[in-house]
Amino acid sequence: MRAEQDRPRWDWTPLQSVGPLQFGMNPQQVSSALDEEPTARLGRCPFGSPWEGTGEWILHHDRFDQAGVTAHYACGQGRLPTLGAGTVDGLAGSQAEFEGIRLIGMPVQAGDASLIEQLEESGLGVAFGCGRDPGPTGLNMHVRATRAGDTMVSGARFCQAEWEDHG
Repeated sequence: MRAEQDRPRWDWTPLQSVGPLQFGMNPQQVSSALDEEPTARLGRCPFGSPWEGTGEWILHHDRFDQAGVTAHYACGQGRLPTLGAGTVDGLAGSQAEFEGIRLIGMPVQAGDASLIEQLEESGLGVAFGCGRDPGPTGLNMHVRATRAGDTMVSGARFCQAEWEDHG
């Protein structure tokens, strides 16, 4: 796990960007912004459903291990992939904050409790993602758990407004 002092600091502009990643970038722009080629790519080749057509490979996400981030793409038939969300890994990712609360690499229970308390006090409200991950209502960000041996640390998924997160 990357030590806190070794984590670069990333700014987060809700629904627009996280760190050097602007939502709407194509995969080449994402790779360039991170100065890294993807370690792994995940996509699929549809089997001919009416809305996708046959044989067109669809990129879902690129994983960048040095940066500690996964880029999630919105795409489909006839539509080139564009960055819709970024998941910052709790083990190796950069640090991002919300209202002074560190979101990345924190013990999950303590991080969740601090975030929920801040959201309730501010009146912003708590939204829960599909994986029961908490985040601020309307900002499309959810703090997620990452396994670190026998413990869990926090990571976070930051999304554009149109992104529908399914875990």
